[in-house]
Amino acid sequence: MSTPASDSASAETIVLIHGMWMTPLSWEHYASHYIDRGHRVIAPAWPGLDKEPAELRSDPAPLRGLSIKDIVDHYDKIIRGLDRPPIIIGHSFGGLFAQLLLDRGLGAAGVALGTGAPKGVLRLPYSTLRAAWPALRNPANLNKETPLTQKQFHWCFTNALSREQSDSVYERYYIPGSARPFFQAGGANFNPNAKTKVNYKNPARAPLLLVTGTEDRICPPSVNMSNFKQQRKAPSATEHKEYPGRSHWPGQDGWEELADFMLNWTVEHARGKKTATPETAATSQA
Repeated sequence: MSTPASDSASAETIVLIHGMWMTPLSWEHYASHYIDRGHRVIAPAWPGLDKEPAELRSDPAPLRGLSIKDIVDHYDKIIRGLDRPPIIIGHSFGGLFAQLLLDRGLGAAGVALGTGAPKGVLRLPYSTLRAAWPALRNPANLNKETPLTQKQFHWCFTNALSREQSDSVYERYYIPGSARPFFQAGGANFNPNAKTKVNYKNPARAPLLLVTGTEDRICPPSVNMSNFKQQRKAPSATEHKEYPGRSHWPGQDGWEELADFMLNWTVEHARGKKTATPETAATSQA
């Protein structure tokens, strides 16, 4: 378990980035957990999604045409406005955005939880494709929202929960997705100018932890490992971890263990990054 930060000097700023089909509400338990431990937490919405889920379900217009660049630039501006480099934790597509932000030299440390894959990650299991299929099945969807039924949500997002539990998650947190990021990520390996391109050898990239669950159908362990093999080419600390029995939904029972591990890892590596000399930072390996 992590311990509370004793003063403002030891507190970290943590930026939480939500994923597709979610809003910042999905981080409510993690945010409270980290605040209770003395840290400052901000969880900004993707552009236009700073509304209640019910409102976005009834009017999904802000989702239409929303691109990866729109979202990453939005978080870039927020992070550059902070008084110190934050810990960046992203879930699902938010995990991809966290990797893109770290590649821009932002953040003191980062976590990609159940992450979308950057360009260069070649693993594409059937379950990942099936999860994205509601968007990708029709090119005319490019600038539209991508809804999921309760049944689809249970299959791809909360498959380790009962259907009754999944429906409760759906009612509280679910919003339609935005189709454009699926097309941008899905075609990245065929596009030299892909918006999901990162420099895997980037010497300025902060320490990065990649986490997934063994039951995650959107980011199964094989995708997480493929992502890790690319990201570990950087000189900064890079690790991956799998949690048995966990699905894509970060609020599944037992989330506290996951939250504490991510916090402890990032705090340790963020402080190590801040105190490292240029020489040791350049030579450290995962």
